[in-house]
Amino acid sequence: MGLLTNRLSPEELRPGDHIYSWRFAYSYAHHGIYVGNGEVIHFTRGAGQELGTGTFLDSWLTSSGTSRHTSTSACEKCGSKRDKHGVIISCLECFLSDCPLYRFTYGESTAIFLAKARGGTCTLALSDPPETVLHRAYYLLNNGFGCYHIFRNNCEDFAMYCKTGLLIVNENRLGTSGQAVSFLGAPLAAICSSPINVLMSEPLGMAVAMTGMYCLSRYYADLGNRKDVAKVPVEALAARIRPSASELLQAEEVDKSS
Repeated sequence: MGLLTNRLSPEELRPGDHIYSWRFAYSYAHHGIYVGNGEVIHFTRGAGQELGTGTFLDSWLTSSGTSRHTSTSACEKCGSKRDKHGVIISCLECFLSDCPLYRFTYGESTAIFLAKARGGTCTLALSDPPETVLHRAYYLLNNGFGCYHIFRNNCEDFAMYCKTGLLIVNENRLGTSGQAVSFLGAPLAAICSSPINVLMSEPLGMAVAMTGMYCLSRYYADLGNRKDVAKVPVEALAARIRPSASELLQAEEVDKSS
């Protein structure tokens, strides 16, 4: 664990840890909650659908499932299948999908938070006790976490809710995911810093201006700084997002067709 990386070995894991692994040449990361005994609870859309963009990227990028078995066969160790969707539990190997293991940091210092160029690795927010984290994760395993959305309700949002119990009050706002904030923050920084760039002839000055705007966008959008979040009990959350009969029927049809 350090300034540039949160990588660790499986032996260092503790129940209640928020873990993640980078996928497809570090283009995105998949997040989950380690619950002990080599198992992880995580939120996914299944093979080829994890990003949930509605574009060709969904089939182009790899899913959160493991490469150790195909979509039509289950893992011999945990029974997980690549085409499963929603909140699921699987072995650590299936979760990692042959990728390195990292631990998400809570209560990070402002200096280190800003020094990390990539979002989705740490937050200024504090974590609740492990027993509370595990209760939320298991409760949502049985009751779901709503519909997957790449920017408002993804695997990182799931893991961060399990750790903190905090949710965005306005459902139309960007979620708590640092990955999503980073993805949208880069072009926003370029736009917002463009007036400054016009006044600067030096490439270094332009780079500094864009980097500064990018870091500020990440800082103020972080879960530990946001004013539009509220502590929501997991029982109340599950009741609010419980799927309707039509959604359950649609999910059954997806299972049958896969």
